[in-house]
Amino acid sequence: MTRRDCLKTTSSLAIASVQVSAAQAPASTSAGALLIGAPVFLKSDDPGELAREHRRLGFSAAYCPAVKIGEKEKLRAIEAAFAKEKVVIAEVGAWKNLLDVDPVKRKENLDYVVERMAIADEVGARCCVDIAGSYHEKVWYGPHPKNFSKEGFDATVDNCRRIVDAVKPKRSFFTLEVMGWTYPDTPDNYLRLMKAIDRKGFAVHLDVCNAVNSPEKFYGNAALIEECFRKLGPHIKSCHAKDLEWVVELNVHFIEVIPGRGQVDYRAYLYGLRGLRAPVPLMLEHLKTAEEYKQGFDYIKMIAGELNYPLA
Repeated sequence: MTRRDCLKTTSSLAIASVQVSAAQAPASTSAGALLIGAPVFLKSDDPGELAREHRRLGFSAAYCPAVKIGEKEKLRAIEAAFAKEKVVIAEVGAWKNLLDVDPVKRKENLDYVVERMAIADEVGARCCVDIAGSYHEKVWYGPHPKNFSKEGFDATVDNCRRIVDAVKPKRSFFTLEVMGWTYPDTPDNYLRLMKAIDRKGFAVHLDVCNAVNSPEKFYGNAALIEECFRKLGPHIKSCHAKDLEWVVELNVHFIEVIPGRGQVDYRAYLYGLRGLRAPVPLMLEHLKTAEEYKQGFDYIKMIAGELNYPLA
């Protein structure tokens, strides 16, 4: 048997195990219904209109609308409007490079992320999310050998502590996305990072596609998903929904596609979510149009229906 055959066999067994377990699971679990959301394309700054648009589209989770920490009335209005429509604010994005090679820029980025963390706590978002960053001089999220160095690990620990300690969040959490070429890249490294950070205000953001950085993980993504939920489940605050396709070239090249058009095992993904003690939002991202988001949402909704997993 070839190495590729072994990979396919292992992946098939893992997928079959997840599907059988999902089929046998009861309709209602401790996690209740599936929280799912995506960006909306309504041109409005009104929190009430935005919250109603999420519900009109069938979404029960949302990215936080644009707001600044000094806009106290708007912060309160966002929280109230989305709570009224029973739409969870899943996350506040903080996309800045916390490992920027320019110390002045790095300090500016850290201050920005602190503010975003404060916003998340003000509106009651499940988390504020960033990536650890990169030492790449041109691409803020790019690969670099120092990303996996002791210096990179220690700097990430220090950054996360600074953010949590500055805000002292009472309701939300600071999280890092899993990434394929910087910490945290695996469930075990995420646990290692959490132990080193040692703050109650730090938790986990899961993006399965970002964790796929090899043919083994691509073909065996059902097993990877199961490992992520088994090891990180109690700490996960929000998840991203994408899909991956392998573009055949002379080297490994994965691209993001609409959920349902790639190889990510969404039965395993939804089964992992349904097994959590409390509902965790699943947020579609990186698509271009409202129609693409609808296609991705419809696919996930179809898989949820097959698993008897109701939408919130």
